Amino acid sequence: MQRLTTCGIDVGSSAIKVVVLDDDGDGGGTLRATHLERIRRRDPRAVLTTALAAALHAAGVEQSDLAYVASTGDGDVAEGVRTGHFYGMTCHGRGAIFLESRARSVLDVGALWARAIVIDPRARVLASRMTSQCAAGTGQFIENIARYLGVRLDEISALSQAASRPEPVSGICAVLAETDVINMVSRGVSTGEILRGIHESVAIRLAKLLRSAKGGSPVLVTGGLAQDGGLLACLRERLAESGAEIEVLSHPLSVHAGAVGAALWAGFRHRKLTTAVPVVQEYA
Repeated sequence: MQRLTTCGIDVGSSAIKVVVLDDDGDGGGTLRATHLERIRRRDPRAVLTTALAAALHAAGVEQSDLAYVASTGDGDVAEGVRTGHFYGMTCHGRGAIFLESRARSVLDVGALWARAIVIDPRARVLASRMTSQCAAGTGQFIENIARYLGVRLDEISALSQAASRPEPVSGICAVLAETDVINMVSRGVSTGEILRGIHESVAIRLAKLLRSAKGGSPVLVTGGLAQDGGLLACLRERLAESGAEIEVLSHPLSVHAGAVGAALWAGFRHRKLTTAVPVVQEYA
């Protein structure tokens, strides 16, 4: 089957991810380029323009070479660029299977919410659960705490894992948790112990979310917190304590899972549209 070059765009609340992929027509493909651009209070459409240009340059292709451009997430931002749009759950499910074929659940932890997605070997979504509107279990919450503590994002994991006594924080509300952190700092609690406590709080919420969705093993963590080793370690501990035998995995490209899935669905949709048998209207 002829290979197609497609593009997937995942517009999140804090970053835009773009993937350029050579689709093989058999449910797989070869990644040509990935690019992540943080929004940082900029116009998301301008950020998308920059991210798309960077991904195309890295892939060595022009936008006109793309057979189909698929968006997921906040699709309105990609208006005028996308060919079509796909739901986030289906894209993360498809991207997860591409990155880790054994995955039977996806834990997508974004900047403003988290969701557990149960999938089959063909990446079909069987069930899902999503966090409430409270931000206490999200990436933005952890970033806010790190900013207050004066810690870089790439330092969070090591500091958390080195702490021996996590300081408990509120797992009910982000505002209460941030108040707890302010009190901890005033009491002289170490940064590592605070971060470990934050990770414990978030992990409890994520484990509950995964259990409520009846997620199978292994689970691939996607989204912005997929590379936070401290959070993953706490999540594994919480699941083990509950008796759940669930393997928790991450992948170097986990943050791009939604965009990867969108690029793969783009190839599928393009072939469906171009191979459809035309309907011939007969007149008596």
